[in-house]
Amino acid sequence: MLAYMLRRLGETILVLVAVSFICFMIFQYLGDPVMAVIGYEHSTPEIVARAREQLGLDRPFYVQYASFIGRALRGDLGRSYVHIRPVGDVIIERIPATLELVTVSIVITAALGLLLGMYTAVRPRNFLSKSILTTSILGISTPTFLIGLLLILVFAVELNWLPSSGRGTTKTLGMWRTGLLTIDGLRHLVLPALALSFYQFALTVRLVRAEMLEVLSKDYIRTAQSKGLARHKVVIKHGLRNAALPAITILGLQFGEMLGFSIVTETVFQWPGLGRLLISSIYSSDNPVIVVYIMFIAVVIAVVNLVVDLAYSLLDPRIVYS
Repeated sequence: MLAYMLRRLGETILVLVAVSFICFMIFQYLGDPVMAVIGYEHSTPEIVARAREQLGLDRPFYVQYASFIGRALRGDLGRSYVHIRPVGDVIIERIPATLELVTVSIVITAALGLLLGMYTAVRPRNFLSKSILTTSILGISTPTFLIGLLLILVFAVELNWLPSSGRGTTKTLGMWRTGLLTIDGLRHLVLPALALSFYQFALTVRLVRAEMLEVLSKDYIRTAQSKGLARHKVVIKHGLRNAALPAITILGLQFGEMLGFSIVTETVFQWPGLGRLLISSIYSSDNPVIVVYIMFIAVVIAVVNLVVDLAYSLLDPRIVYS
């Protein structure tokens, strides 16, 4: 197990190096951060040249990249061109909002997806099951931004039950600023979490249903039923446990996908997270922030995939890593 984890750590480091290199290479052809910093109205050849020298952008690409790697190994991720602050501080400031949004969304996806997927497999001809499957098709085919706008229209504008934007009242716990400990923060979290989880929930329902239908047709399920076990024990202990492996894989991938692509949801609901930071950084060509953001997402996805792999061995003792 230790050898396996060390191998995965090595793979993660290689991925980070590759991602950072690709980002630096692409940035050579995308916009000029100097113009975003000093503004076109104040730009003269002398000012632009001085700014490029101060930011280190006058050096060759490979020198800039080697300098970034050297600083990163010492824990220095550079400074934001726009915020004039260390990039690490800018990223850390936004992480709590996005992680809380994504975590609540994945909990909604996992709970409803597993429960309703199992229900539609056990009672496939039930009217409620057909309604759930129809809703799942709607969730898969409807863009996230449209789901968000519809939720705002219904619950914020027409019914006036929930706020339409912002994060609400938050509390600070050390370096972590959370909205989960206040009623106002929870109310602001409901709509963006539902919007972000809607597509993933719909996908999970259909996946779990398909896996459950296949598992319930196996011989060992009929054997368990013939022994007189209660139906709910057969479905949950023998059926859901064996159908959960593909669902766990998808949920792990969905967590990384939500984290990396929560941009639309955060923009629609004006959620002050990493997604909105990325959008503003792209507009202003704040390349250090973009590189560190992408590297952070890569690390999280690698860690989540490792956790998913380890969860396999807990659900199925036949799976052993070496």
